[in-house]
Amino acid sequence: MPKYRGSCHCGAVKFSFSMAEEITSGLSCNCSYCERRAAIMLNPPLADAELERTIEGNALSSYQFGNKVAKHYFCNQCGNYTFHETMRKPGYFRVNLGCVDGVESFELDRKVFNGKELL
Repeated sequence: MPKYRGSCHCGAVKFSFSMAEEITSGLSCNCSYCERRAAIMLNPPLADAELERTIEGNALSSYQFGNKVAKHYFCNQCGNYTFHETMRKPGYFRVNLGCVDGVESFELDRKVFNGKELL
């Protein structure tokens, strides 16, 4: 079972998780927020207990918009989006694959989730 590690740009927000298989694809969302940050996210989402997080001090902040169900987390030191709690499945998280060590996120096949229609 592959173990993945990742972090924000400055390293103040770190995370890790295991997957049954190697990551070979990702997910993009076309909502107004995700489209602007162009992130490629992990698909499927991880349960809260599956995402290990290590945060230096109070470096982790969140942003919510629209119906305020999803929580988009970022490092308030470097501004990097690291992961978010999903709107459709609260308590589950998608990580920014661009923050995961050894994953070339822009080389992955990806699906587009139609988040624009949900808000």
